[in-house]
Amino acid sequence: MHLTRLEHFNAAHKLYNPKWSREQNEAVFGVCANENWHGHNYDLYVTIKGNPDPDTGFLYDVKKLSLLIKEHVIDQLDHKNLNLDVPFMKDTMCSTENLAIAIWNQLAPHLPAEVKLHSIKLYETRRIFVEYFGE
Repeated sequence: MHLTRLEHFNAAHKLYNPKWSREQNEAVFGVCANENWHGHNYDLYVTIKGNPDPDTGFLYDVKKLSLLIKEHVIDQLDHKNLNLDVPFMKDTMCSTENLAIAIWNQLAPHLPAEVKLHSIKLYETRRIFVEYFGE
């Protein structure tokens, strides 16, 4: 059984490799290398897996899941600059791919033993998203 919780956050970032010239960064990252940053309205789908509890019928209490996501992910990211304000993104290229991995690493250790994190699906825009399965 899989259960998915949708959350939302807004954040700014810049894709820029300091080892490269400005021209190379602009050639690879385009407008995402803008020195004045840019932002996204991210949609985060957190999917867990397990078996429903025989007493409640729940795989996991969705209110508790929402609180875990809020505490360990949303409160750390919402209305922040990913490059500057988020300790778990320090020294990491702030791509959507790397952000999904970081979100997994932030959340997985805090889930109870009876459920497992199955996937992180992170929408950067309506047309661009990544999925991460903990590999």
